[in-house]
Amino acid sequence: MVTGPIQQPSTFFTAGRPPLARQHRPTFLGDVHALARALAAPMEEPRWRERVMIQLGPVGQGFAEHVRVTEGPSGLYAELLDQAPRLDRGLQLLTREHALIAGAILALQHAAELPAVPAEELCGRAVDLLGALSRHRQRGADLLWEAYQADLGGET
Repeated sequence: MVTGPIQQPSTFFTAGRPPLARQHRPTFLGDVHALARALAAPMEEPRWRERVMIQLGPVGQGFAEHVRVTEGPSGLYAELLDQAPRLDRGLQLLTREHALIAGAILALQHAAELPAVPAEELCGRAVDLLGALSRHRQRGADLLWEAYQADLGGET
């Protein structure tokens, strides 16, 4: 006997087709983890800065691809907004975060190229970037979960 609302997945996405943002995530997530591993190495290693710079490139490219598939008239966010207008505020927040995170990636890449910037500062900035990416990913996942869930109600 059902005693509360039944949660069923929403059907507004074509069955069997993951959103584009999810299709690209495994590679991007791997790039983010590779950056975290590069940062975890001792900063005193002679090639530490070079390894961090190498790992920043794919993170920047992956994030640019994420923005491309989520924003714009044919992006995931437009599709979500069309089917679930209640998500507008959350989608606006994610879009604003895109600009902030992209700016942080560029600033970190620029700082990494300057030998005068201490490794400790680079590490701090990179850790802040990883935190921002993690929070953005969680907010996006929460929003997708909300979009896919439909409270169909229930009888007791």
